[in-house]
Amino acid sequence: MVMQLDGPATQRARPPKPDMPDKSAGWFKIILLGLTTAIAIWAAFPLIDNKAWTGLAILIGTTAALLYLYLTPRHIPAKYLAPGTILLIAFQIFPVLYTASTAFTNFGDGHRGTKAEAVVAIQTASVTQVPGSLQYALTVATTGDTATGPLVFLITDPATKQVSAGDANGLTPVEATVTSAGRVTAASGYTVLTTGQASLRSKEITALAVPTAGGAIRSSGLSRAYEGKAGRVYDASCDCVRDTTTGKSWRADESLGLFVAGDGERLAQGWKVTVGFSNFTRVLTDPAISGPFLRTLVWNFAFALLSTGGTFVLGLLCAIALHSKRVRGRTLYRVLLILPYAMPSFAMLLVWRDMFNTDFGLINNLFGTDVDWFGGSASARFAVILVQLWLGYPYMFLVATGALQAIPGELTEASRIDGAGAWAAFRKITLPLLMVALTPLLISSFAFNFNNFNAIYLTTEGAPFPADNPANGATDLLITYTYRLAFGGAGAQYGFAAAISIFIFLIVAVVSAISFRRTRRQEEVYS
Repeated sequence: MVMQLDGPATQRARPPKPDMPDKSAGWFKIILLGLTTAIAIWAAFPLIDNKAWTGLAILIGTTAALLYLYLTPRHIPAKYLAPGTILLIAFQIFPVLYTASTAFTNFGDGHRGTKAEAVVAIQTASVTQVPGSLQYALTVATTGDTATGPLVFLITDPATKQVSAGDANGLTPVEATVTSAGRVTAASGYTVLTTGQASLRSKEITALAVPTAGGAIRSSGLSRAYEGKAGRVYDASCDCVRDTTTGKSWRADESLGLFVAGDGERLAQGWKVTVGFSNFTRVLTDPAISGPFLRTLVWNFAFALLSTGGTFVLGLLCAIALHSKRVRGRTLYRVLLILPYAMPSFAMLLVWRDMFNTDFGLINNLFGTDVDWFGGSASARFAVILVQLWLGYPYMFLVATGALQAIPGELTEASRIDGAGAWAAFRKITLPLLMVALTPLLISSFAFNFNNFNAIYLTTEGAPFPADNPANGATDLLITYTYRLAFGGAGAQYGFAAAISIFIFLIVAVVSAISFRRTRRQEEVYS
């Protein structure tokens, strides 16, 4: 009995040995993990320089978790979920959270940095050359490209011949080669600009101020610099900025992030602070904002609904017309109908803008009219809806064609046998089945058109604008209005624009949630 267990029959019953692991896959994993570690080390140095300890801790924790996950044979599902989760956090969750956090601040032009940076900017902006100002030999250099890199002043002390590199953060001693006249010919870590290269960036050189204890160093031409005296200085005892000439002072207001005088005058340079819900309440309570906002919101809904509904109806009618086998040349017709979808939308929008031109546009010339399409609110809105109809119906035509082909022909045949007409069969059978398949696409199309920046900005740029409000036009959507607030000529208001973006997000999210709930009900009825 024992011999039989040890015999050939028992050996044949043993399971086969597992295949050897793929060495190429192992090397590929090692290379990817090596690249991940190298990127993490590269990203750690800027975080350490900026003392961003929270970000550094997140980086170390994420890298350690990835190395543990992929260097151990366990947690197989997590190995597949980890890359998608990281990308979701990096490109979706983090931007949304950052936008939401910005909405609760006054971040924008004049409020970009800290209070200390605002004080430096105020003092350096008030620097003037006074009798006895110390003069320096100046050499302009850069740490990057000679045409676009950040500028640096290489300052030679006339007494000690010590060379210092100066930028917006102050002076730093450097090792350099200096001529007898004090000109720097070479400096470690810097590229010295020639006279021609420096002259091309003369405006940047004039604007650069290097802060010092008593004021700032500014250029006087391309080869000389002076240390001027600040006309306005910060006094820590009163937490205010004083004018050394007039004695006027501006006290710090932490709620506004500004220096404010007793008569209400504010210095232009401020700092970033948390303002709570003021950006949100401003949308609803400020008469200059709430009225245009509500009008824009109503038009935004109308634009999204008309664009989505119009393109759907037209695309569905074309799909039904070409669904019949009795139509000859259906393939050719379908190719011609999707041509607008195959062309770049931004180019077509610019073409349509020229076609609506009052003086030389094709539409006025073709019909012999003299309509100022973009001069009136009604005509401009009709024009952008017409453009959207032309650009959007091919997409609806394609998806409706596919959905019609997926509906079994036996259903319509059975309805005809039961005596139902063509319209009754379409209304009772075809359309409900189409809506089950197409409603999610209609919801996504509505969300896209609700934020269709290109359709407005490339055709009308929001025009026409009322005389009393050049920031909000008749064809503006909330997204173009937000863009104008964030990057308009009156100064960027990123915090306020982020608050409006949150409003847009909530509106689209609520509409989408309600629509998807109705879609699930349709699926339950017709499943």
